[in-house]
Amino acid sequence: MHKINNRTASNKIKINKNFFKKTNFVLGAISPSQLPPSDLPEIALLGRSNVGKSSLINAITETKSLARTSSTPGRTQQINFFNVDSRLMIADLPGYGYVSGTPRKLVKNWTSLVKEYLMYRPQLRRILLLIDSRRGLMKSDYSLINDLEIQAVSYQIILTKSDKMKDEELNNIFEDTKKIVKQYSACYPEVLITSIKEKETIKKLRKSILSFISPVNSEINN
Repeated sequence: MHKINNRTASNKIKINKNFFKKTNFVLGAISPSQLPPSDLPEIALLGRSNVGKSSLINAITETKSLARTSSTPGRTQQINFFNVDSRLMIADLPGYGYVSGTPRKLVKNWTSLVKEYLMYRPQLRRILLLIDSRRGLMKSDYSLINDLEIQAVSYQIILTKSDKMKDEELNNIFEDTKKIVKQYSACYPEVLITSIKEKETIKKLRKSILSFISPVNSEINN
């Protein structure tokens, strides 16, 4: 019979079930000088345009309009910051990839802003790299991954829109993605599947996000 490690048990942080509901919009930064000062641990969501970042943020926080969503790719033209219960910061980064009708100068500004953010944000714990499960990793994703590897920024692959896939197709993408991430040293090995229509996948993502507020384990106290 194993003895319970009391020290480990006492280090587990109890989080109120409304933790993610206590999320507020802080500001939208369009230049590096506007990045908000913060000593909170921070995670950032990054992905191709129209991958579902805003919808996923709304699902995580159980709101309908905290992050603005649009069917038009490239609507997010700034870095939007959200404060979660004064214990965690979430950054919604501009989408990358080809966006029809977007001036090249504007795309260049987005790219520069994101690079500055990644290089000079010491509180950033991890990038959640969102990949549309219907398409898998694409050329522009690999380009970004190479940049993250060079900068040694920790990132994790999150497959989105899984409800739009047949089970067999989704499983194939999932297994292929797991094999691919093993090739990259800065990529966290666990690949998560998400759908804003499937609550269990969102709960699993929330649990993963909770691990960034403290070096010790956390759990939601119902």
